[in-house]
Amino acid sequence: MTSVRVFFVGGLMSFRALFNWMNPWIFVPTILLGPITQILLFAYIGRAAGVGDDEFFIIGNALNYAAIPGMFAMTFTIGGERFAQTLGLVLVSPARRVPLFMGRALPVILTGWGTAMIGILSGVWVLDADIAAGAWPLVGLVVAVGAFATAGIGLVMGAINLVWRDGATLGNVVFLVLLVFTGTNVALEDLPAWMEPVGRCLPLTHAIEATRMLADGAAWGAVSSLVALELLIGAVYVVLGLVALRWLEDMSRRHATLDRV
Repeated sequence: MTSVRVFFVGGLMSFRALFNWMNPWIFVPTILLGPITQILLFAYIGRAAGVGDDEFFIIGNALNYAAIPGMFAMTFTIGGERFAQTLGLVLVSPARRVPLFMGRALPVILTGWGTAMIGILSGVWVLDADIAAGAWPLVGLVVAVGAFATAGIGLVMGAINLVWRDGATLGNVVFLVLLVFTGTNVALEDLPAWMEPVGRCLPLTHAIEATRMLADGAAWGAVSSLVALELLIGAVYVVLGLVALRWLEDMSRRHATLDRV
């Protein structure tokens, strides 16, 4: 029961504290307008260059933006505790680490899912793209798996933030890596050969591919293996993140650097 309470109540309190300083008039445009402007930018570049179609850029960039809350919120969950001088209190508690940190990931996953879905809906509406009504439930499911995978890599980044203070720079670099390597705006088969295997190991790659196939009318059986791979990659990053948190937490304790800002 204690772990369940730590997971749900602790995760919600941490998420509210994470954004407590941010005025909703800043938070909402950052989360909602960001993906729309990115979709419009690349869709109009695609139109001007005569490559791809609007649906290709809508789905790619909407899912790519799910990485913003997934990576930055998870990273700043650690960095924010340090800045508030409460990280030591959190880590000295007897709470189990899995519910402690995965509870913080749950609202982040929901935020990433909502961001990507609003991006897709807005892009379809503004650019007059067409996604069959029957495809939307499965699109929502695949986007949720992609949001989970980005929270996994965010957990790894949060662990790194235990020993490397500049989480914002790290987040920007990883976000751009995902933008280039996951097929967001350039299909994997059109990238240099060495880039595709890298992209196949990153979150979002398989979710973007599966969502595009569903939007084109593919059945669940045609994309289920891609969704399973995306789920597996997300789970691997979650495990890596939890292991790294334990290892780097011990290192930070030995060097007395937990609350160093």
